[in-house]
Amino acid sequence: MTETTASTARSWRESLRTFWHPSVITMLFLGFSAGIPLLLIFSSLSLWLGEAGVERKAVTFFSWAALGYSFKFVWAPLIDRLPVPVLTRLLGRRRAWMLVSQAFIILGIVLMAMVDPAAGGGSLTFMALAAVLLGFSSATQDIVIDAYRIEAAEVRLQAMMTSGYIAGYRVGMVVAGAGALFLAASFGSTKEAYVYNAWQWTYLLMAATILVGVVTTLLIAEPAPRQGGGHSSSATYSGMDYARLVLVFACAAAGFVGTFFFSSNAFGSMNEALGDSVLGAFLLETVHFVLAIGVAVLLGWQLVKLGAVNQVMARETWVEPVADFFQRYGGQTALLLLALIGLYRISDVVLGVISNVFYQDMGFSKPEIATAVKTFGVIVSIVGSFLGGLLATQFNVLRVLMLGAVLSAATNLLFVWLAYVGHDLTVMYIAVTADNLAAGLASAAFVAFISSLTSISFTAVQYAIFSSLMTLLPKVLGGYSGTIVDSIGYPGFFTFTALIGLPVLWLVWLTSRKLKTDYSPSAISG
Repeated sequence: MTETTASTARSWRESLRTFWHPSVITMLFLGFSAGIPLLLIFSSLSLWLGEAGVERKAVTFFSWAALGYSFKFVWAPLIDRLPVPVLTRLLGRRRAWMLVSQAFIILGIVLMAMVDPAAGGGSLTFMALAAVLLGFSSATQDIVIDAYRIEAAEVRLQAMMTSGYIAGYRVGMVVAGAGALFLAASFGSTKEAYVYNAWQWTYLLMAATILVGVVTTLLIAEPAPRQGGGHSSSATYSGMDYARLVLVFACAAAGFVGTFFFSSNAFGSMNEALGDSVLGAFLLETVHFVLAIGVAVLLGWQLVKLGAVNQVMARETWVEPVADFFQRYGGQTALLLLALIGLYRISDVVLGVISNVFYQDMGFSKPEIATAVKTFGVIVSIVGSFLGGLLATQFNVLRVLMLGAVLSAATNLLFVWLAYVGHDLTVMYIAVTADNLAAGLASAAFVAFISSLTSISFTAVQYAIFSSLMTLLPKVLGGYSGTIVDSIGYPGFFTFTALIGLPVLWLVWLTSRKLKTDYSPSAISG
């Protein structure tokens, strides 16, 4: 065996040993805690409401709960800035916020369990508010866990820690999805014979699963301060300064919500005037969103100018994290990186929005879908995430990103095959296997990549911006997937999802040129 071969084999063995590194195991348990809430807000809750006889259109009221995941970057600066009374001193900055968010997640799930949606009156409103609390608290936990992961270990471990987190997250989703449905059914609730107590006990047991995250939070150590960590200012602030900062944030958030929803009818009328075209609706929704953001920013800026908050503190909280990113990479490269982040997941996210409807339209039964997608597919995606993490520790990260981008786009073409053959379990499993393996690999490498772009001084803020941007455009476009299918059919739609992944290949290539070809995990620093 040559010296090079021996060195390569040793490198692979060292990478494989990181599977059992304490930091990777920690992220497995924290990922499980983060994966539980999502389906308790969406699919499991939708089935509960359906069994309770709630009208389908009323279920859309609960989409409010998703706002926390989409806009977590807005309050992430507060998580970086604000101390938690008593707990920050006892546990440290990250663990304190982690414990608080987990406590509110448990509270949100318990409050949902205490409401029977079939009771009428204000029960649906109360449950919707509890779901919003759960979504907000879960998004806050995501912010803190992401910051903890980046700060807790050196760059070489980030890819495998990401893989551990994704694996735990997927298992948590299985528990909150298939597990919750199994519990509700075993407790006696069905579509034909709704039993409130069955769902109540199901959600109470789901609340208990968050204790996995609570125990993990109490056992782990607070990340040690690293060089470059902390904010640039040495100023100290009073409790009143922090309170005023939160108040300004609340006013800006109210401005966004008010603008967005009070202008909805006007934008809806404009969409009807344009003939409900897909492109017109997409452009109008973009303008709608930008308008609401603009009002929120303008309101916050005016309050800062009027002295409602310490201006130095406001600049450190909301301006410096963004300015730091552009200063470190330069304007042109920073915009290129943001474009890559915003588009990298577009192929698989847009396809994923309508995948379950597609399977049903192809004649697959719910048990067949559950077995292939919710069980087998999850296992394959976990394998893919660990494979992506392993490759990212061995090779140039951008090469792994390119591989992930190629696979994410190319595997979508397998669904064209499935659309033509129809109800064929063999082809379905081939498509599900390839899709989930590609998605898992690409996700692990991509999260490790964007983690490396964050500055240790603004970990929570910058990563929250990146992770929100990562799904924002794909989810908005995915919202029109049904209309696109109606227009061009499933084969055309899946071909479209593959083609929109082609610009991503160019962005990865351009990024590798900008960041130089020797870009690797060991070379990245925040």
